[in-house]
Amino acid sequence: MIAIGSDHGGFDLKEKVIAHLKEQGIECRDCGCYDKSSCDYPVFGRAVAEAVAKGECEKGIVICTTGIGISITANKVKGIRCALCADTVSAKLTRLHNDANVLAMGAGIVGENLALGIVDTFLGTEFSGEERHQRRVNLIEQE
Repeated sequence: MIAIGSDHGGFDLKEKVIAHLKEQGIECRDCGCYDKSSCDYPVFGRAVAEAVAKGECEKGIVICTTGIGISITANKVKGIRCALCADTVSAKLTRLHNDANVLAMGAGIVGENLALGIVDTFLGTEFSGEERHQRRVNLIEQE
C-alpha cells in the first residue's frame, strides 16, 4: 500500500496520482487533504511519513505546490528518506542509491504527465543494495 498526502496546492495532482495508481491495481491510503480549502502541509506530510515509518505502508508520496515544505516535514520522521523529484532520472537514482521511501513532488513545478512518470519510476525501481549505497544509507540513518 502507498500512503499519499498533499496540501491544497497539491490536491488536484494527488487525486490524479491516486487514480493512476488504482488503474494499476496499487492500493493507496489517502492521508489528506480532502479538498482545496487552505490547510497546513506539515499535517499531511507527517501523516504519510508516519504511515511509512510504522510499516503500515510500503512507500509514500507527498505533494505541495513546490514539494519543498512537505518534503522537509516528511524527513523529520525517523526512518524516512524523502526525496524531492522533478524528473524521472532523479526518481530512479534516489531509489537505486538512497533507498528513498517517500517521494515528494511540487504540483506547481511538474505537470501531470511528468508527475505520473516520476511516480511510476519511483515505485518501479528497487534499491540496488550495492555495498557503497547501503553504507551511505546506514550513515544517513545514524543519529
